Amino acid sequence: MPYGPTSETPTAPASTAPSRVPASRRPRTAARPCPRLPARAARALRHASPALLAYAAVRVLGALVFAVWARRERRDVWHLLAESWDCDWYLKIADNGYAHTLGTQIDANNLAFFPLYPLLVRAGEVLAPEPRGAVGLALSVGCSFLAAWGIFAVGDHLYGRRAGVVLAILWGSLPVALVQWMGYTESLFTALTAWALYAVLTGRWVWAGALSALAGLTRPTGVALAAAVSLTALLALRRGTAGRFPLRALLGALLAPSGWLAYVGWVGLRLGRWDGYFAVQKLWHNEWDGGVGTLRTMYGLLAAQRPQLFLTLVTATLLAALALFALSLGDRQPLPLLVFSGLLLAIVLGSKGVYFPRARFLMPGFPLLLPLAAALARARTHVTVTVLVAAAVTSAAFGGHMLLAWLGPP
Repeated sequence: MPYGPTSETPTAPASTAPSRVPASRRPRTAARPCPRLPARAARALRHASPALLAYAAVRVLGALVFAVWARRERRDVWHLLAESWDCDWYLKIADNGYAHTLGTQIDANNLAFFPLYPLLVRAGEVLAPEPRGAVGLALSVGCSFLAAWGIFAVGDHLYGRRAGVVLAILWGSLPVALVQWMGYTESLFTALTAWALYAVLTGRWVWAGALSALAGLTRPTGVALAAAVSLTALLALRRGTAGRFPLRALLGALLAPSGWLAYVGWVGLRLGRWDGYFAVQKLWHNEWDGGVGTLRTMYGLLAAQRPQLFLTLVTATLLAALALFALSLGDRQPLPLLVFSGLLLAIVLGSKGVYFPRARFLMPGFPLLLPLAAALARARTHVTVTVLVAAAVTSAAFGGHMLLAWLGPP
């Protein structure tokens, strides 16, 4: 996606005299803007290069720490990153498709997993069928850089280039950031989310709606992004701030929820009941109870004498996310960011489902990091560097613990 408007606009010729060259032999000036698209993309990439290089350094550090740790424990690095837990679910969907019936077995119906990622994996396996999981892992790594680029673009647009770089580094230094380089959907979903929100902030309504629709085919929390895009577009129409082409805002608002609605509707048709998707989620214990289950789990962990380190980390992440959302409200972030972050928090915290993946579920909520990124961007260089290095090292350590000591799904 182009980063922004270019300043290299063709100027009018000095003379306005009619040309004597036959029209059939005149150069087609309408084709001249086409070469500008790669040039704009190249400029955008150069502008974002500090963020992408820093993000790569952070994640390479995390991957190296994990690999060394795993080798010392004689664990299979490839299996853990490309074939374990949800990675295996997505690979099996790519190979064999979805279930045809609801069934009664707990945590067993693969219709709970949204289709875009396994579809992309299946398409890629035509070119690279071996080793198993290679396409999924490559897809996640590639999308993680697209996500870091989009996150930088949002931060740069709102607070400047330095804040954008810091924001991308912070996202790559989350405690569970190792998942970004696993065969999971978080990187794909975050990339679609980041660029959709950037498109909204810059008035690209159709892009925002299309990317939101794809995000709705990737994860169930795509409904939060759809609500953010649609609400912002409709408010812009009502206020008359939708730009010169208001129909584009309307189209974006209609496109945004289409992916999520399409999959939920398809599951209902496949199972022969209107609430088919929600019945599947119930078998996975994913029901919304307003946060009662989350509070009970938190209380049990805080009251325990020796709670598990990973679950303590998840609890700290959830509490920090709430504090950062309060700061985001105080900073008066743009409406689409607040709506997305708020609904994402409501979905993640309000579910009474499994507790341990909640930190991972919040990973696409990068706007929550904006208050911290803006503050670090204003701080002195040595303070900023110290905080970011500490965050990267801590992330690397927790990533290894997550897959090698926790011994459960991330």
